[in-house]
Amino acid sequence: MHFSRVFSKYSAMWTICTFLLACLCDVCLGNPHKCDEVRKVFQLRQIGPNQMLPLSPRPGSDLQVCKSKSQTCCTKKMEERYQVAARRDIENLLQTSSSSLKFLISRNVAAFPGTFEVLRRQAENHTNALLQESYGNMADQAEGPVRELFTDISLFLLGSELNVEDFVERFFDALFPMVYHRFIDPGLSDLSAGYTECVRSSSRDVRPFGGAAVLLADQIARSAFSGKVLLQALHLGIEVINTTDHLQLSRECRKALLKMHYCPHCQGLTQSKPCMGYCLNVMRGCLASMAEIDIHWREFVHSIEDWSARTYGLQDLEQVLLGIHTQLHDALGHAQRNGPRISAQVHKLCGPSSRKPVQTASIQLSSKESFHLQTATKALGDSLAVKTRDFLNSLRLYRTYYGGLADQLCVSELASDDGISCWNGTDIVKSYTLRVVGNGIKAQAANPEVKVKGADSVIHQIIDKLKHINQLLQGKSIPKLGTLDQIETGSGNAEGLYSGDCDDEDGCDGSGGGQIKKNIQRVSKLNPDVSSDHNHHHPPVKDYKVKVPSRSIRLTGSIVVTMMPWLHVLLTL
Repeated sequence: MHFSRVFSKYSAMWTICTFLLACLCDVCLGNPHKCDEVRKVFQLRQIGPNQMLPLSPRPGSDLQVCKSKSQTCCTKKMEERYQVAARRDIENLLQTSSSSLKFLISRNVAAFPGTFEVLRRQAENHTNALLQESYGNMADQAEGPVRELFTDISLFLLGSELNVEDFVERFFDALFPMVYHRFIDPGLSDLSAGYTECVRSSSRDVRPFGGAAVLLADQIARSAFSGKVLLQALHLGIEVINTTDHLQLSRECRKALLKMHYCPHCQGLTQSKPCMGYCLNVMRGCLASMAEIDIHWREFVHSIEDWSARTYGLQDLEQVLLGIHTQLHDALGHAQRNGPRISAQVHKLCGPSSRKPVQTASIQLSSKESFHLQTATKALGDSLAVKTRDFLNSLRLYRTYYGGLADQLCVSELASDDGISCWNGTDIVKSYTLRVVGNGIKAQAANPEVKVKGADSVIHQIIDKLKHINQLLQGKSIPKLGTLDQIETGSGNAEGLYSGDCDDEDGCDGSGGGQIKKNIQRVSKLNPDVSSDHNHHHPPVKDYKVKVPSRSIRLTGSIVVTMMPWLHVLLTL
């Protein structure tokens, strides 16, 4: 019994000593089982093959970044794979955080072809309805020229090499014999083919519709230019997002990301998160160049709002197309009022037509018909105005996106919550004690975690492009025809005046007549439904001297190479 008690006593002591020794070894040499969790995470995140992992903790003297006084679960090859994984993780986070903004813009850009087709059909239907309801049998004859006019408008806006004034005047030329036959010099018999052709060819000299052709061509050309600038701006917005989503991170940044994300794994701390201050220093350092975009991106969003407000009206494609039937009605009324003069001029050029006279038909649009067309136009306009407002309100939410991106990633995705033990780059601590720097390149001089040498050259280029498009959107400069594409390369003189002088690359015709000056009147209108907590400055209305060829608006498909809507047409989802 005595021996049994002694043996039991010493056996218990031995067990305790063994346990203490095991604990001591665990502290000094590391727990051989704690690398199991590292292996699981390594495999789960598909960082690399499991053969890279040591079976048990090992000395980490060969590691470059994840150095530790105790033993480690990492090898040099694992460290290299971790660095690739850290960079990939940040790229994924950047793409995820920008996805809603990118979708917002690209969705509206992509909607243009279908939206424009609906708008074109409505405008064509309105025009045919006007002719059918007010001018009787002439509508059947005019259907072909009307269809050709709207086809030409579509081709022009989608990039075809067409001259606006030419196809608009061609439409009114084709319309003139019909109007002459039925309303100016009516008779029982139809005009002969030869006489009809003579009347048609005399249209440019007789000018039966006054300045209707010049006015309509001018409005289409100007609305196309306005749409080009805005669509170019939206495309640039997508380019900015794509560029920052795939920003090339510096070597110092990649090391800092490795240290923040995966170095704790080497110590078996796979569930740890970086301290908030530590995360902010690392991310503000890595995204310092991106933060430089902030002021220009804010201006970009604000400039789009102002542009949309200023170009609403005569330069708005929706207003121009849906107003064609009204302009046509006015043009036909002008022809009737000037019937005696027109008839005399045609007789002088083509000779008299030997036909029995009948009572002149009336060219009057009833108030009921007018109300019907105006109501349909207003309903579509109201719908587009609502969609425009919704888009601008959504875009406005992202005006500070680049200024607060680093903070957003730390707060929402990366860093530990306050009051929870966290990783400070070396160990698990209660709080981060080093100085936290601000955003931007200059602030990184005091960054204790990331050395930032200077701004990224790619970011410099994207900032230059934003400056160019902001100037255009604000109306500070109107580029020479064809040079809007220079925004995509950041080249060219953005201050150059929009001029009729152009070279082969501009897509202009060779030489022309003398040059005359016209004014582009900027229509200023407050943006609808702007929330009161934002100050929106709308610059005063200005006149810009613009040279254009006399009697010809040489806006060819080079202006509309990427399609020509503006905001009110884009937003029809």
